[in-house]
Amino acid sequence: MRNWKRRLAPYLFISPFFIGYAIFFAYPVLWALYLSFFRITGINSKQVFIGLDNYVNLLTDDRFVKALINTTYYAAGSIFIIVPVALILALLLTVRKLRFREFFRLFFFSPNITSGVVVAIIFGLVFDERYGLLNNYILAPLGLPNVRWLLNPVTVMPAIIILGLWRYAGINALYFMAGLQNIPIEIKEAAMIDGAGRWKVFRYITLPLLRPILTLVLTLAIIGSYNLFTEPSLLVGQDGGPGNSGLFMTMYLYLNGFSFLKFGYAAAIGYALALIILVLTVIQLRITGVFRED
Repeated sequence: MRNWKRRLAPYLFISPFFIGYAIFFAYPVLWALYLSFFRITGINSKQVFIGLDNYVNLLTDDRFVKALINTTYYAAGSIFIIVPVALILALLLTVRKLRFREFFRLFFFSPNITSGVVVAIIFGLVFDERYGLLNNYILAPLGLPNVRWLLNPVTVMPAIIILGLWRYAGINALYFMAGLQNIPIEIKEAAMIDGAGRWKVFRYITLPLLRPILTLVLTLAIIGSYNLFTEPSLLVGQDGGPGNSGLFMTMYLYLNGFSFLKFGYAAAIGYALALIILVLTVIQLRITGVFRED
């Protein structure tokens, strides 16, 4: 009896985690997969089995395709604009003789701890056509006309990318700084003694040694981009703004699940979103050489 209790004790201690995991993650995920094969409209409506029709309908749903394009647009902006800016910022903040370096680190990190709702409200004012910061203090001094950032379908996505640049460049820069500080200075000095310039040191030493951090940042950028919801929904509205120009996949999932009460279709959108994130992440991992043996 005593041996039985001793064997059972470890499982009792770890059981709260597995019980919580099963209730709040495993069950909802499996239930959503089940719902994605049914047509369900309304809380008390009858479940009609339709197989893969929800997934097939996504391919011919113009709003879903538009949401996918917008989300991919923002993801491209995250990868090719926000991440490079974060890397440049990290390189500047790791300069030895930079004054007030700790202040700048805190300054660029602060947007990440700000609520997404607050950020969206602030940038709603920044992008205001008549009184906004961008129009009055940046474009006007240059002699450029005011831009209807959140009302013009062409400028909605660039505006959201600008918001993402302000919000996420700082935290990504901190990730890069952590990697840069772990690169032995002796390697760089040896390369410069051998005649390597700053660009060659960065290209052939710094960047390869930053690969684990770069992989992490790119993975977080892809996942975060396809899960973005709060900022665009508050900036342009949950309907996606003019011409659905600011409609993200998460917003369209929310509309179908909580506004149209199409639970089966919303579940299919959720699984399509998860599949897209998985495929893009695997492609990114292969490009960055995670699966390659050095």
